[in-house]
Amino acid sequence: MTPSPPLPQYVDVVAERDFLACVVELVDSEAPSPIVERALAALVARTDAKRAYLELGEGRAGSGGIYWASSGFETGELEAACALLSTTIIADALAGGRTIESASAIADPRFAEATSVQRNNIEAVLCVPIGTPPVGVIYLQGHAAGMRFPAHARAWTERFAAHLRPIARRLVQATESDKRDPTLALRARLKGTEALLGKSASLAAALRMTATVAPFDLPVLITGPSGSGKSELARIITQSSRRANKPLVTLNCAAIPDTLLESELFGAMAGAHSTATKKVAGKVETAAGGTLVLDEVSELSPAAQAKLLQLLQDGTYWPLGATRAQQANVRVIAATNANLPKLVSEGRFREDLFYRLNVVLIELPGLDERRSDIPLLADAFIADTRDRHSLGQLELSEASHQALVVAEWPGNVRQLANTLVGAALRAHSEGAPSIEPHHIFPDLHSDDRPMVPWQFAIREFQRRLMVDALAAANGNITEAARRLGIGRSHAFQLVSDLGLRDET
Repeated sequence: MTPSPPLPQYVDVVAERDFLACVVELVDSEAPSPIVERALAALVARTDAKRAYLELGEGRAGSGGIYWASSGFETGELEAACALLSTTIIADALAGGRTIESASAIADPRFAEATSVQRNNIEAVLCVPIGTPPVGVIYLQGHAAGMRFPAHARAWTERFAAHLRPIARRLVQATESDKRDPTLALRARLKGTEALLGKSASLAAALRMTATVAPFDLPVLITGPSGSGKSELARIITQSSRRANKPLVTLNCAAIPDTLLESELFGAMAGAHSTATKKVAGKVETAAGGTLVLDEVSELSPAAQAKLLQLLQDGTYWPLGATRAQQANVRVIAATNANLPKLVSEGRFREDLFYRLNVVLIELPGLDERRSDIPLLADAFIADTRDRHSLGQLELSEASHQALVVAEWPGNVRQLANTLVGAALRAHSEGAPSIEPHHIFPDLHSDDRPMVPWQFAIREFQRRLMVDALAAANGNITEAARRLGIGRSHAFQLVSDLGLRDET
């Protein structure tokens, strides 16, 4: 291990003990990131710094690098933190590989032309590089007493930097993994997520809420376009809940005629209607102790809505023809692609039932909101089709991946999967070595010449505009958004969808 810089004799022994305890944890930890953040906060306390910032990995100084952490800022957002720092001082420490210290950066001739120093009126600064050559920096700004940082503050910081160097690779690798797939940590908290493929931020948001609500015995409302995977998400919630080993019963409310829906859901006593020659158990009774999933819940008849409301309110229900209410112990998960608030305003769905169902809302995105997931989904569907039908080593070409990403998929994942089954069979019948765009979109060809989809042309135009704007803004997405006249969130989504992270 790199020798630690000695600490002055007058440094508090208790403070040193606490600090070294963090160091031991860092060296031994498989997931050091939380410990780094705690150690950085301890560094702020021990050095009387107002703010501290840590950055690892390649990139522009003050850009967050591959890994970053901060302490003493009002917000944990990277852009907000970096706006208050001196990127010039950080860059100098990285370039020179030496500690930079200043009693008052704003009065220091070295930084007279540093815009960030002048703008933020930066006084005391201590910036220590990590490793040789530097792999990052630890930056302290502002002393609580309005003085320069004393010698022991530099010793603390350099010791922290020395111990941080050996584990920097693990921090970077862990952060790169999280950036590549923000769903990983969430999937670890859930069960049965293998079939819900994707790594996009929008899917991660849905899984985050799923992981939060799954353990609690509350009603859940899942919304999202047709074919987006709502039933799959309901299954994941159930498998990750305390009712995982109990019945899971699903009813598609749109597939049952209104005249039979109440009987199918709540059951019927013998003689309650012409086909009930004996007592009929409904889905509620069948799901006793477990979970009842109501797909397309917006299709429930007014009478069924009233009975479902009672079930959610007090756990009782009335089978058709019953003379007394029955007790039920079920968790209800409802799913729909309809706009329930709009149906409520139109008087087509009970407002009180909507509120009972909408205890926890999970919005599952369609493919138009998670285009970066399409290649992963497509490859998985082709592999499944290839294995099921013994189609050899057939794979999607790069052109096909691009065409799939820019195409419109109103039927979402379901439509994508079915389209690719047909594409694989067409390619196989031709003896083609790979699946090309004309196998996926046969109607795009005319006179045996491929045509570029309109969406693909639009996508490429968007890409060129965003690349140019990012270049002009030195990779700053917020500034690029301003130049293009679009919203910041829209710009971040475009950067993600278009695979332009390397441009930032």
